[in-house]
Amino acid sequence: MNIKLEAVIVPVSDVDRAKAFYEKLGFRLDIDIVSENFRGIQFTPPRSETSMIFGKGVTSGRSGSADLVLAVDNVDAAREDLIARGVNVSEVFHYTGGPFNNAVKNPRVSGRDPQGRSYFSFASFEDPDGNRWLLQEITTRLPGREWEQTRARTMDVATLAELLRETSEHHDHYEKTHAEHHWWDWYAPYLSARQNGSSPGDAVAAANRYMDEVLHVPPR
Repeated sequence: MNIKLEAVIVPVSDVDRAKAFYEKLGFRLDIDIVSENFRGIQFTPPRSETSMIFGKGVTSGRSGSADLVLAVDNVDAAREDLIARGVNVSEVFHYTGGPFNNAVKNPRVSGRDPQGRSYFSFASFEDPDGNRWLLQEITTRLPGREWEQTRARTMDVATLAELLRETSEHHDHYEKTHAEHHWWDWYAPYLSARQNGSSPGDAVAAANRYMDEVLHVPPR
């Protein structure tokens, strides 16, 4: 059975103000429906499959009561991008008791996770209503944390060209540190992983694993 989380509802008090804020974040505006006593707006974060919905007559929830999480490849880069867009973002932090553990006194500790672990470094910001957003850095997914996909996502030429450029940059490091090989053998598993939703770090690991375990390419 194929089930996906399609959207989350975010309570806001001023619809136009919220719309302007999420446009500023770079979220994609999908719909803005207006009818008598109702207005529904849907935004989708960049490259996300889950959207957010808010508006008038959408929910009886108290404005500012939502807690939401955005997964990012690099929390520092994501933070800098939002600041450049005029968003007030916290310094990077980690939780003293582990991710999302607010059950302890002073749960947030300044700075990245000391061990550099995926899932453990954060930054935060709020929208004008006080809805709370966390940026969670996820560089490598733990085993079992991704659904297998039966087919690669379709993409336009410009997106494919950008993906090829990215692949070339990551392959450059591998090429300098390993014995002679065909570049396309490394490109194939990397592109396949990225098209099926893996992060760049996961895709690099997949390509390296293929070259090591299947083609047995030794380091220099």
